[in-house]
Amino acid sequence: MASYETFAKIYDEVMDENLYLDWLEFTCRHLNKSQQHVLELACGTGILSVELANLGFKVCGLDLSEDMIKLANKRVAEEDQMLRFKTGDMLNLTDKEMYDAVTCYSDSLCYMKNKSEVAEVFSGVFAALKDEGTFIFDVHSTYQVEEGFSEYSYHYQTDDFAFLWESYPGEHLFSVEHFLTFFVSDKKGKFERFDELHEERTYEIKEYESLLKDTGFKSVEVFADFEDIKPDELSKRWFFVCKK
Repeated sequence: MASYETFAKIYDEVMDENLYLDWLEFTCRHLNKSQQHVLELACGTGILSVELANLGFKVCGLDLSEDMIKLANKRVAEEDQMLRFKTGDMLNLTDKEMYDAVTCYSDSLCYMKNKSEVAEVFSGVFAALKDEGTFIFDVHSTYQVEEGFSEYSYHYQTDDFAFLWESYPGEHLFSVEHFLTFFVSDKKGKFERFDELHEERTYEIKEYESLLKDTGFKSVEVFADFEDIKPDELSKRWFFVCKK
């Protein structure tokens, strides 16, 4: 998995806040009223987990990055019984607790190195779900990886930091490499450079469906771009809603 040590410090500022509302609305549309206990994988700094908790869900947010979880924990009031965060790896879900629903957004599953790791995540999620539980996740479409990230470049700058994002084709089919460069100001106004490489990989819909069914999920629905519509050849983000 990629290192988020530097990225965590400015993660909230560079992320589009509207995306969290889109993920929130999609989640609520695809859970029924009895599904109140939610595990959010790759929760980052906890924004979506907090929004879910504010709606009455009991939420556990999990992320591989200790830095992300430190920031997430700052959002939790001491008396809050509906929200908690912990550091953990989605490839090794050891929590004994069972959940009504598990989510994994922001194409986090695309950080798995190969299909075997994707299958491991699916297996761990399946074991963590109660009967009739729901697993919702999103991934980049093959179109987004092949075309959307082709010669992609994004720059963001404030008085305290600069963020440069360049994307290039990866070595595998439907893979991409994101080169992130940060210039972060210290207390004296001196800028220090940090570089990170984020590698993502996706697969065709039928391959995800096959892995999910092999895991034991009894139904799988696929939607596109935060809407309850079927994907087409230009869809950028695929959403999978899976029932145990």
